[in-house]
Amino acid sequence: TAPARSDAIDLIMTHGRIRTPSGWAEALAIRDGVIVAVGDAKSIEARHTSETRVLDLEGATVLPGLHDVHVHPIYGGLSERRCRIAQGSTLKETQARVQACAKNAAADAWIFGGQWDASALGRIPDRAALDAVASKNPVYLEDTSGHSIWVNSKALALAGVTRQTPNPPGGIIERDKSGAPTGVLRESAVDLVFQHVPPPTQQEVNDALAWSARTMLSFGITSFTEAAVGFSAGAEKELRAYAVMADAGLLKQRARLCLTWTPDERFEANLASRNAIARDRVSPDCVKIFLDGVPTDSHTAAMLEPYQGAIPGRTDEAARFGLLMVEQSKLNEAVTRFDRMGLTVKFHAAGDAAVRAGLNAIEAARKANGFSAQMHNVGHCTFVAKEDIARARGIGATFEVSPYLWGPTPINDDITSAVGPEVIKRVWPVREMIEAGALVVPGSDWAVVPSVSPWIGLETLV
Repeated sequence: TAPARSDAIDLIMTHGRIRTPSGWAEALAIRDGVIVAVGDAKSIEARHTSETRVLDLEGATVLPGLHDVHVHPIYGGLSERRCRIAQGSTLKETQARVQACAKNAAADAWIFGGQWDASALGRIPDRAALDAVASKNPVYLEDTSGHSIWVNSKALALAGVTRQTPNPPGGIIERDKSGAPTGVLRESAVDLVFQHVPPPTQQEVNDALAWSARTMLSFGITSFTEAAVGFSAGAEKELRAYAVMADAGLLKQRARLCLTWTPDERFEANLASRNAIARDRVSPDCVKIFLDGVPTDSHTAAMLEPYQGAIPGRTDEAARFGLLMVEQSKLNEAVTRFDRMGLTVKFHAAGDAAVRAGLNAIEAARKANGFSAQMHNVGHCTFVAKEDIARARGIGATFEVSPYLWGPTPINDDITSAVGPEVIKRVWPVREMIEAGALVVPGSDWAVVPSVSPWIGLETLV
C-alpha cells in the first residue's frame, strides 16, 4: 500500500556515504526539507512513491551543513569587482597592480580595493608610493584587517585631510615628522576618506550578496552570521539586499544579521524597523559592537600590556596600549539593553583588554537581566588573559575564534612584530578556552581572509 500523502517522501538520496553522529549510513529520506529517515539503501528506498525523486549518490559523501558564525558576504562580493591585490604582495607588486587598475579606470575615478600588509610591503606605506603610479586618480586601499587604509595624495585632497585635521575619536591619522598625513589612516579615521568614495548601487549590493551566497553554498555553508551589517554599503542597502534575495528565493541559506552599533538615530531607526526585514531565512536579531582594532602595525587592538614595537612619530597612549572604542559604563548599558530586547551581541575584540571589556559587559547584563538564551559572543579573541578564560562559562559567554587567520599569513608577521616574542606565545588560546568549558565557535571573517572555505578553519583548529 502506498504511503498517505502526508507521509510521502520528496527526495531519497541513496548509495552514498552519509555521516551521522553514530557513524556512516547509506541512504536518507527527506520530506518538506526535513531529514525523516537515515539507514541502509534497501529500507530507505522502500519509502519511495510515484512523487519521490531519487538521487543516486554513486558513493559520494554527504555531510551536515556548516555554519559560518562570522562572515561578510556583501563585502566579499563587492571586493571581487574592485582592484584586488593578493595578500602578501610586495611593494613593487602592489604598485604594479594599482597602476594596472588606474590604466583601466576613467579619469578621476576612484581606485578602490586591497589588501596590503606592512610586513609584506617591507614597511608602513605612504602616499608617495601610490602617487608614483596613480597620481591622477584617487586611490583607496584597505589593509588585510580592514581596519586601516592607504591612500594617495589626491584622495587626501578630495577628503580635505591636511596636517590641521585632528584625529577623530577612535581613529588615527598617521603623520610624518613634519606633521603631514602619510596616507595611512586607522580605525574611525578611515571614514574621513570613505565618505567621499562613490557608494555601490542597490543592484551592485544585491549582486554581491547573490555571488557570495552561491560561493558559500558551494563549500557546504548552509547558514551563516553576517557579522557587520552596514560595513560595506550602509545598513539600509544591505538589509534591503537580504530581503530582496529571500523574497526571490535566491537565498538558500539561513542568515543571522548583526547590525553594526553606532550611538546615533540612524542605528536606532534600523533597529526599530528590523522586523520588516525578517523572513523565514533571515533573522536580524544580532548587534555588532566594535571594541577595538587589530594588534598589527597599527597598534589599535586594546592590550593589557604595552606593545613591544614602536610606531615612528607616535608616542601617544594608543601607540602603547591600543584603542578601547567604548567606555565600560556605556558598554554595560548597551549590552544590558540589547540582551533585554532578545538580541545577541557580537563583539569585535582582538586585544585582551577588549576581550575583558566584552566579558565585563556580558556579566553586567547577566546581573541585571538574569541568564537568557542570548549567548553573546566575544569575537576574534586574538589575545585573552588566563583569568578571563576562566570567567566565560560562568557568565554564559561565547568565545568566537578566527582559525582561518592562524596559518602562515602576512598578518601574523605584523602581529608578532607588534607584540613581541613572549606575548605571541599565547596568541589564540583556543585549547585553553575549550578546557575551561566555555562555548567556543569558529568563524572565517571572510573576505578579510582570502577564502571562505571552512576546511581551512577546520584544519587549522585540529
